[in-house]
Amino acid sequence: MWYYVYAGVFFTSLLFTFLLVPVSKKLAFSINVLDFPSQKKVHLKPMPLLGGLGMYFSILFTILLGLVLKRFFFIHLSSYYNGIMSVLPKIFDIVIVSGIVVFFGLLDDVYHFRSYQKLFFQLICGVITFFMGFSVNFIPVPGIVFLLTVFWVVLCMNSFNLLDHMDGLSSGVALIAGVIFFIFAVMRGQLFIATLSACFIGSMAGFLYYNFPPANIFMGESGSSFIGYFLGIIAIMGTYYHYQPSKSFLPVFSPLIILSVPFFDTIGVVIIRLKNKKSIFQGDKNHISHRLMRLGMTKKQAILFCYLLTFCCGIPVLFLGSLNIFEGSLVIFQIILILICVIILESTGRKNV
Repeated sequence: MWYYVYAGVFFTSLLFTFLLVPVSKKLAFSINVLDFPSQKKVHLKPMPLLGGLGMYFSILFTILLGLVLKRFFFIHLSSYYNGIMSVLPKIFDIVIVSGIVVFFGLLDDVYHFRSYQKLFFQLICGVITFFMGFSVNFIPVPGIVFLLTVFWVVLCMNSFNLLDHMDGLSSGVALIAGVIFFIFAVMRGQLFIATLSACFIGSMAGFLYYNFPPANIFMGESGSSFIGYFLGIIAIMGTYYHYQPSKSFLPVFSPLIILSVPFFDTIGVVIIRLKNKKSIFQGDKNHISHRLMRLGMTKKQAILFCYLLTFCCGIPVLFLGSLNIFEGSLVIFQIILILICVIILESTGRKNV
């Protein structure tokens, strides 16, 4: 029965996104919230920036519709009634904080905040997230849990923000990461996370229809911050490891691996900017897709390469839970080798500039 729920949630979110993104596009043009061409950007004409509103409201309306139809669902899922009711507060919390994230991002799209102002708002979102009961419990020490949670939220938001430098890149990688989180949750019987992930990937798939090159709308700061935050929350809520003598603890690193491509891009950009003695907050064309294009790839080829890289790094995570420490270490080592191969390719591209 839950597979019908997943499908229903996915297609509902997809439909809402198809309907709402064009509305966001018209709104962006009407209030002049546009991204204009520059030397640091690859598009050649002003682009509407409010795609994030379409994504957020598609998820919000899907959740609201689910609440309206809850009596029908409970008839068929009566054995899950208590569990469904227990997660409703979490759903409201996620919707509220996600709305705050989108609001801050929207203000940034309109008023173009400085880097320290963006960071300040991201820290606020991280603190609110912690006090709403979402936390990274990797090291069960209260102060460390707080710092890790805030750091994780800020890292995820910034990583997808930085990854949003080319048509369809951030939304496509987010879609693939969401699919992997969904499959992982289904395999582990984590119904709430799987349903939430199905809603998210429906929204991402709908937005990618408009955002894949040549894009006719950008997600803006509101969108990139939102998808980074939402994926970060999905990662926090998941359970990746239960102690078993014959199994390894390596599945706890699953979120890091699933989101390794945006993290890889963030680390790479920071290193290059520091090496060039530039501010880490100064925009440039040294992101992963830019470096791949300097190798001779077209824009679409670079984006598809990043999609495949996300799949290659993320899929092995699905099997970490069934492996012992030696086998799991080999899987992680293989993922590291894949990223090293990319580094070698990109280094060749930089030398040819």
